[in-house]
Amino acid sequence: MAHWAKLKGVHLVGTGDFTHPAWFLELKEKLAPAELEGLYQCRGVLFILTAEVANFFNLRGRSYKMHNLIFAPSLEVALRINQRLRRYGSLSVDGRPALALSAHDLLKIVKDLSAEAYIVPAHIWTPWFSLFGSRSGFDSIADCFGEDAGEIYALETGFSSDPPMNWRWSALDRITLISNSDAHSPSRLGREANVFAEPTDFGGLRNAMASHDGKKLLYTIEFFPEEDKYYYDGHRLCNVLSSPAQSRTHHNICPVCHKPLTVGVMHRVEELADRPEGFRPPSAIPYRRLIPLEEVIAQVTKRQVGTEAVENEYMKLVQTFGSELNVLMDTPIPYLEKVTTQELARAISLVRQEQVSIIPGFDGIYGKIEIRWKTMPEPAEEAVQIHLF
Repeated sequence: MAHWAKLKGVHLVGTGDFTHPAWFLELKEKLAPAELEGLYQCRGVLFILTAEVANFFNLRGRSYKMHNLIFAPSLEVALRINQRLRRYGSLSVDGRPALALSAHDLLKIVKDLSAEAYIVPAHIWTPWFSLFGSRSGFDSIADCFGEDAGEIYALETGFSSDPPMNWRWSALDRITLISNSDAHSPSRLGREANVFAEPTDFGGLRNAMASHDGKKLLYTIEFFPEEDKYYYDGHRLCNVLSSPAQSRTHHNICPVCHKPLTVGVMHRVEELADRPEGFRPPSAIPYRRLIPLEEVIAQVTKRQVGTEAVENEYMKLVQTFGSELNVLMDTPIPYLEKVTTQELARAISLVRQEQVSIIPGFDGIYGKIEIRWKTMPEPAEEAVQIHLF
């Protein structure tokens, strides 16, 4: 993870899975306390202790399934959290542990064990296992967390939504929207990320989110949400892709087999939204959408991600310009053209301007994103200057 974080240009990484006994032992062995209080370091990369858990619970006669992120300020606190959570489910299973525990009770346990620790509801719009999901979600933060709703000051938007979608609901104006990448494969770190103004300790990170301070959290890096597998409505068995408006016309029923459609994230956002598309709150924190560099290279070269040719081109660019995020966001296009092909440099420029074509994902099928670098008009010429990331 430290190796890939350096290649990506990510300076602070969540450990993930501190609840797993074997991984917790490895964290104790490999991590050393950093100068910034509450953070750790390994091979020059900072780490923050995190875990994702799945909560299964009944509330007011209804069943709920929800994923939550836990942030701990020390290995000692993480150990205490683990010892308490063992009462509610096995922590030894691969992936997230399944806990017979409400999200509200999880919050109370974490805060009772450490006033500094906090939780963040994960990928809040996915149909299953999320705070607002169409299949087992709530209609407000207070519906889930009751009188302690004020302790939830950040939400993870997930791959299937981005800030503009969340800005449409005024109930989220006080909330800081963060974007994280899962670490199933270290090479996928940085697909989504949070960009802070300066390095800060555990408490500083928490306070930046709690205060919704745009001078500390400068912007988030986002996946194109249309590419996620639950963006639009649909029914994959019948190959039916449906916009929310089309679904409502059919009363959310598949026009082929007449069974219920899987209602996607955009549909659910529109159900709760009280603002039109395109609305931007005054306190909104900016964002940037990106496509992973390997995917851009694969499209231009007509090869698969993971092939030797794509990996060689990736490493050449990263080693020349310092990191993947520097290549994707900050390196002037004329500089890229001196190291790679004009076609690839142009494709990166188009991604920066969000000039891409997307077939939305639906019902478990990922969307397809295309950079039309052969047919799109020439992008505006960029000023040649050095940027530091």
